[in-house]
Amino acid sequence: MAKIQFARDVEETVVPDVRLTRAKVGDSGTATFTFTNPDILAQDGKIEPTGLYLIDEEGEIVIRNVQGKFVNGKPESLEAVYVMQSQKEWDRFMRFMNRYAEENGLGLSKS
Repeated sequence: MAKIQFARDVEETVVPDVRLTRAKVGDSGTATFTFTNPDILAQDGKIEPTGLYLIDEEGEIVIRNVQGKFVNGKPESLEAVYVMQSQKEWDRFMRFMNRYAEENGLGLSKS
């Protein structure tokens, strides 16, 4: 089962918008996750995001670059950026995303 968490053992049910970029030359790429009104923000500060954890049967990918976006002083969304430095990291990430997409009925669109 592929799942996403902002804090250990607290599953996020909001499905993110994910944007991928990949270098034309080389193996690097980035994945930018945007969660609008994620569950973790509804906790009223009881549980703080400690990162973004992408968990599946292969293990986990940990993303530490997580930032909040605020509107009128209230948190509205969280954005996480995962930088992949090798073909191996890219392939691992894509396997996770394929599992996550399949389980959540998501598709790929090119823009």
